Formats: sequence, C-alpha cells, structure tokens
Amino acid sequence: QVRHLESGGGLVQPGGSLRLSCAVSGLASGFASDYYHTGWFRQAPGKAREQISCISSKDNSAYYSDSVKGRFTISRDLANNTVYLQMNSLKSEDTAVYYCAPCGVNVDAYHSWGPGTQVTVSS
Repeated sequence: QVRHLESGGGLVQPGGSLRLSCAVSGLASGFASDYYHTGWFRQAPGKAREQISCISSKDNSAYYSDSVKGRFTISRDLANNTVYLQMNSLKSEDTAVYYCAPCGVNVDAYHSWGPGTQVTVSS
C-alpha cells in the first residue's frame, strides 16, 4: 500500500517562504517508475480539496494551478523517495492543509491520504 507522509508546514508571514516535503513509500514498482506521478493538493477551511501541482515521473515536467503558478515549485528526490514543494511569496489565501497523492486522483474517492501538513499564512 502506498503511503504519503507530509511535513514542513508552519506559521509564516505574508510574503514568506516554506518548503514542504512528502515522503512516499510502499510503491511496488519503485518511486522512480514511469507510472507514479506525484501531486500536491491542499484543502482550505470550508473548501474542497484541490490539486495545485503535479510532477511527471517520466521527465519531471510540472503542472501548476493558476493560483500558485510562478510562486510554487515542485521537485523530486529519487534517492530519498521524496517530493518537495517550495512555496514563495505566500499569501493568506494559501492557508490550508497540504497533502500529496498521485496526480489527478479523485479526491473524494482516494483513501491513502497522509496526515497532511498545516500551512498558516498570517501576520
């Protein structure tokens, strides 16, 4: 069973930066396989969980939602089975619990969510 463990969240002032980590384990074919594309999702209070970024396992190409494009950067460390999300120029609307999961997953049907990591952007 695939497991995700997110970390790196915290309280940061508007304009600040954070780097989130997602440790992935339990992949039968290995993290470096061509079939496991990893995404970052977030859920703000009172809102639905949404995908904000995705990185391809084939060529490391990345997708970003309009809300984070130009401010966030996704990357992978194959040696440590970890996916990162560098978040710069944080805004109050980035406040949410952040999760990682396979790209494009149905957020209502997926059952292998990790605990998430809380990001709070406030002065």
